[in-house]
Amino acid sequence: MTKISDEIKLPCGAVIKNRIGKSAMSENMGSRGFVSNTALNTLYERWANGGAGLLITGNIMIHRKALGEAHNVVFEKGIEDPNLKLWAAAGSKNNTHIWTQINHPGKQSPKFLSKQPVAPSAIPLAKPLDRVFATPRALTEEEIWDLIERYAYAAKVSKDNGFTGIQIHGAHGYLVSQFLSPTHNQRTDKWGGSLENRMRFAGEVYKAMRKEVGDKFPVSIKLNSADFQKGGFSKEDSMNVVQYLSEQGMDLIEISGGTYETPAMVGTHKPQKDSTKKREAYFLEYCEEVRKVAKSPLMLTGGFRTSAGMNAALESGACDMIGLARSLAVNPEFPNQLLSGKDVESSVKPLTTGLKFLDKIFPLEIIWYTEQLHLMGQGLNPDLNRTPLGAAMSMIYKLGKNAVKRVR
Repeated sequence: MTKISDEIKLPCGAVIKNRIGKSAMSENMGSRGFVSNTALNTLYERWANGGAGLLITGNIMIHRKALGEAHNVVFEKGIEDPNLKLWAAAGSKNNTHIWTQINHPGKQSPKFLSKQPVAPSAIPLAKPLDRVFATPRALTEEEIWDLIERYAYAAKVSKDNGFTGIQIHGAHGYLVSQFLSPTHNQRTDKWGGSLENRMRFAGEVYKAMRKEVGDKFPVSIKLNSADFQKGGFSKEDSMNVVQYLSEQGMDLIEISGGTYETPAMVGTHKPQKDSTKKREAYFLEYCEEVRKVAKSPLMLTGGFRTSAGMNAALESGACDMIGLARSLAVNPEFPNQLLSGKDVESSVKPLTTGLKFLDKIFPLEIIWYTEQLHLMGQGLNPDLNRTPLGAAMSMIYKLGKNAVKRVR
């Protein structure tokens, strides 16, 4: 009977000390020049002391001209980051794994950062998000291969600087997810059309990264169970992609769901059946199905709140690891509390500004929780009394300020 305190051995041979993984949350706290800093060291050391077996960083971008947020860290040729080894060392204390999440935003790069972002196809995000994100330009074949090389270079930087694994961000509507989606990828060449073609980009990124880091270094991917959009990336598509990448040798596949347009990853598409709600995880039923075709270990993220719910999911065999994100933004000691054997529950609750327009325009769940990460990066405790409206207004101010400064 698998429990959260049990270690797990990955296909590459690496061992993670328990079944708790901190899922990626974009910290948006890099320094000028797209480099890391002591605030990230402080934050990840606190999480490493918090008890999780695995810490996955937030978005690390592969191109300084393609940012998801103004203060992303970037792994790119020509950028020297002397702090990286210190960041990796801080996050790997107490025999903790720290993996970099490697990403490209595609069209999900705000207008003040990208006047014309790139994507598989020149299709804008749905209203009202088109007010924040510009219509993208379709990538050329040459640009696609250049991006694949950039993913591989970021993998090399990760390993060379002491990080213990890497994760490809293939979920939540970013570039890899855009390639997978028939809604956002309407190409007619070998990179679009059939699912085989649409998942070619993810497959080539994995192969290039694996070639760079070798067979004994953990390579993982975060994937959507579905996009929850009509005509989009479906559950059946996702299962086929999981099976394909699993057969390629992926060491861990993290299951999530949704995009900026339909943010199911924060609970907006939870099933309504009481029997399912009691099981907590948003995508548990999908995980049970894909478990039948996946050779890779699965980490399930989204909705877990109690030790009982986590242990039940592991004991059922639906997943091999539990992914936690917001719970660790408000309580960095939550993994230690879970591992104590006591019945504990996360304090995460739904957030709203009270203004529907703001709730739709701004990713409130990201904004509010990012502020908590910044506090911990300063050596402070999370501020659970911070109002969602205050966080949203602060973001509006920062967006205007950054648009003028052109943070690049």
